[in-house]
Amino acid sequence: MINLTAFEREGFAIEPSLLSSLEIAQLIALIEQHGATETHRGGVRDIMHRIPALQAVAQHGSVRSIVDHILGPQAFAVRSTLFDKTPDANWKVPWHQDLTVAVAERIDTPGYGPWSTKAGVTHVQPPTGVLASMLTVRIHLDPCPATNGALRVIPGTHQLGRLNQNNVEPHISEEAAICCAAGSGAALIMRPLLLHASSASTDPGHRRVLHFDFAATPLDGNLRWAMGGQPAQR
Repeated sequence: MINLTAFEREGFAIEPSLLSSLEIAQLIALIEQHGATETHRGGVRDIMHRIPALQAVAQHGSVRSIVDHILGPQAFAVRSTLFDKTPDANWKVPWHQDLTVAVAERIDTPGYGPWSTKAGVTHVQPPTGVLASMLTVRIHLDPCPATNGALRVIPGTHQLGRLNQNNVEPHISEEAAICCAAGSGAALIMRPLLLHASSASTDPGHRRVLHFDFAATPLDGNLRWAMGGQPAQR
């Protein structure tokens, strides 16, 4: 079980065997059956909407045990993305925080903005408190060593709050950065405000990652999470 004290201090943890090799093989087969990464190079946003069977992953017992442990049993999935680095989609991501959330529709609300649309879904930057209370679970479908674009993180930077992207550099320390290399079936658990980056793969192959964001509270005013924002059905 994840050590909560260490997790809140560092902002991340690695679960080395969240899903079994059989479950991973089934997920890869499901994704390939739908041709997700063939038609959307680099990844697919809102993947649970495109492949409804993946909703079961967000409710998997191993996933829920971690989410419940950190956020509580009332937590629910609010966004899902499939990332895949390949020789044809091999990009570098600079140091950043995840600052936007997906919502059902634009309703101008104090503290929320700027707004954007990604793959047809409305996104907005919420208040820092919303981001600080969220949880990200990144499940690796393929081995992800440092040579295949593993995520790097700077421990503790989630405690800095929301940073202006133009002011990130003073908080970057390559010496303090940790490479979150992970095997197939492993998961990186992290706070969205944790500074993270990834390099282009030097030995590129598939680097499929199912990325789920979870929250445990509704948004302010009449704003609604794009995925409904309802407590998980157990």
